[in-house]
Amino acid sequence: MPLIPEEPQIHESAQGPRATPAAGRPAPTPRPVPGPRSAASPRPGRPGPGPARPTPPVPRPHTGAGQSPSTPTPARAVPTAPSASRRENRSASRNQPQIQLIPAPENGALDAAEEAVDLLLESGRAPGDILVLTTGDPHPWAAHELSFGDASYWAQHDARDDVFFADAAAVERASERPVVVVAVNGGDDEVTGRALPAAMARAEALLIVCGEPQRINSVLGAGV
Repeated sequence: MPLIPEEPQIHESAQGPRATPAAGRPAPTPRPVPGPRSAASPRPGRPGPGPARPTPPVPRPHTGAGQSPSTPTPARAVPTAPSASRRENRSASRNQPQIQLIPAPENGALDAAEEAVDLLLESGRAPGDILVLTTGDPHPWAAHELSFGDASYWAQHDARDDVFFADAAAVERASERPVVVVAVNGGDDEVTGRALPAAMARAEALLIVCGEPQRINSVLGAGV
């Protein structure tokens, strides 16, 4: 079904502390190229990793005072692996995120995506929960970080400590995140047609698409 444009508001409640945008994130207009980043550090108010939860001890069968040694001990039920159909159902449910379209012209799609990220962070989303893809020119942060090498750039993606910006053409290298934001800021219809389904497959809870609704729906035919 075709996408229905929505107001540029992120109606999402998320547990956890209120996170603030990274101090080094570029402003929408103009977008200065951020300086080199050091090793990713936790944002203010972000919870650190807590202590590991101890594993409960497994109860051992024993013979009580009133039980003879010959009395058989009831066998414990052994959990069985979920059936293939149950695994497929869980996978299908996990890969059906909510979809929100934020109408924006091509030259304003990236600004709309950045505003959506700000709203997500203000609503309590952790920065590492968010992946931003661009179909046209790369985000200035991505272009800057790639200047230090492909390995260090993708190492930041794997660390999942901050919002990560990537070219939609490299979406196959990106892992799943709770929220994926796509800025349709250029590129041909073939690029957009590949990027949106791939972005949906990587969005665990929410997919936000910023761009021209008519073009997005025409590229996808019946819609996302």
